[in-house]
Amino acid sequence: MSASAQSPSPPAAMRLRELVFGAACAAAVRAAASLGVADALGENPAPVRDLAAALKVEPKPLRRLLRALASYGIFTETDNDRFAHTDMSRMLREDAPNSLKYIALWCTEPWTWEAWPRLDEAVRTGRNIFPEMFGKEFFQYLHDDAGESARVFDKAMSSSSRQSAADLVAFLDDLSGVSSVVDIGGGQGLALAGLLEKHPHLHGTLLDLPQVVADADPRLRPGGSLADRARLVPGDCRVDIPVKADLYLIKNILEWDDESTRRTLANVVGAARPGARVVVVENLVDDSPSMRFTTAMDLLLLLNVGGAKHTRESMLGLMSEAGLRVDEVRPVNPYLHAFESVVEG
Repeated sequence: MSASAQSPSPPAAMRLRELVFGAACAAAVRAAASLGVADALGENPAPVRDLAAALKVEPKPLRRLLRALASYGIFTETDNDRFAHTDMSRMLREDAPNSLKYIALWCTEPWTWEAWPRLDEAVRTGRNIFPEMFGKEFFQYLHDDAGESARVFDKAMSSSSRQSAADLVAFLDDLSGVSSVVDIGGGQGLALAGLLEKHPHLHGTLLDLPQVVADADPRLRPGGSLADRARLVPGDCRVDIPVKADLYLIKNILEWDDESTRRTLANVVGAARPGARVVVVENLVDDSPSMRFTTAMDLLLLLNVGGAKHTRESMLGLMSEAGLRVDEVRPVNPYLHAFESVVEG
């Protein structure tokens, strides 16, 4: 019997009902992450009463939460009122190598529940609704009024960057002819540190906002294991890129309005020598096996900062307009695509 015959797709009405209750699923994942359910569950199936005692919660509602999650493949129910881990539930553990715990919390922060119902307004007007809702721009709100949310954001970005940095370092295996690299808007510099460790001949520069480079990976800071080959440059890539290098990396920052993206790419071309490599790495809202995830992020960007994820064609257009010759577009992992280009002479 075929797989499709064994597991028929649910009727359209049933699937739509499930989708409109999507908030319940997101809330259940958030509750499990907040309570630490995955952290409390060991490798062996555990009775609900034991989990409830460890978590200091009521067993009956915990059972209801676990059954709801199990219907999505997050935990699984075994015999005798026991639950066990699945591949997805393990990623809610804080100590998991590929942990998504803080990503799950970040995507379900309290402000998101206020913003999503106004998506129709954002679609109607084409602008972010965050300043109208909270009286200030998104990141200013995090800094001033939502300290815990800002902490979750930092942990989520660090977790995401750690995983994508490893994939990017593996992707950029061939650096023949490259002796210097600059990571533009590279956050803590995890990708840069990985490249410097893998390629001992390489020298690198991390360019990001002053408060970001001040918290760079310890390996890159003075006294760190890579400090003699690393330079930390505070600055805004939309204003200036005062660095010459053989390779320019731009990962997951071209999510602003098109004019800001144009300024950044123009600054790269203005700083670089003809023939320098420029690798732009982005989530795409087309040509990707992670369409549901990337299109959701795209809508969230519309709501909170007025930004957008790119299609392959929109990214190619902006890069070509800036004077970059794109030679190849390749997947880095299921979520990211790399646009390999050079600065034309």
